[in-house]
Amino acid sequence: MDSPFAVLHIDADADDDEIKRAYRQQAKETHPDRGGSEAEFKAVQAAYEAIRSGETPDRATTEFVENISRTDEQDPGTHVTYLNYEVLDDHGWSIDDDDLFTKAAEAGLDDRDYGRLTVDPKETLLEGVERCGYAWPYACRGGACANCAVAVCDGELSQLVDHILSDDLTDDGIRLSCNGMPQSDEMHVIFNLKNRPDLADLKLPGDRFTNAYAGD
Repeated sequence: MDSPFAVLHIDADADDDEIKRAYRQQAKETHPDRGGSEAEFKAVQAAYEAIRSGETPDRATTEFVENISRTDEQDPGTHVTYLNYEVLDDHGWSIDDDDLFTKAAEAGLDDRDYGRLTVDPKETLLEGVERCGYAWPYACRGGACANCAVAVCDGELSQLVDHILSDDLTDDGIRLSCNGMPQSDEMHVIFNLKNRPDLADLKLPGDRFTNAYAGD
């Protein structure tokens, strides 16, 4: 069996930046939508995780899972108010507007563009959205691309796995909905960020998922 470093085509003494760049490149090349196979793609993910954890359980991941397992079964979940990024330009709004969600609430938007839903305990944000009948963009579901990225404007979304977002993006509140689990009673998020220029190079092909809504 190839070593994790061989799978990513890097030397065993590669630094963190080299490892991350190699992972992103191999994830793109082996993704099924780019001619790769599911087995190859999963092998790349497993190799990166093995290198990242030093072949031992990652402490941060272990603590995250333990915290989730202690969640009260009576927890009513997280109430999420959502807004579609694509409607901002149509209304002359900015993602930095302090009253953005107030304006959205008063604009008479379709419930596919603005509304409220509940994410159950132990669900990721994307899982909760899909259970409610919506189809927000995604591609890999493994933290290897930014197709599912959302902007968290209020509340907390813990990130179990993120191999793709820079520190600047996470500092701006950008998170991945595919494996991010709500950690607050209320959240305000902006979804469908696929046209943000700073995410363009972090996406994988996802033609099947470019429609933001089920039924489009």
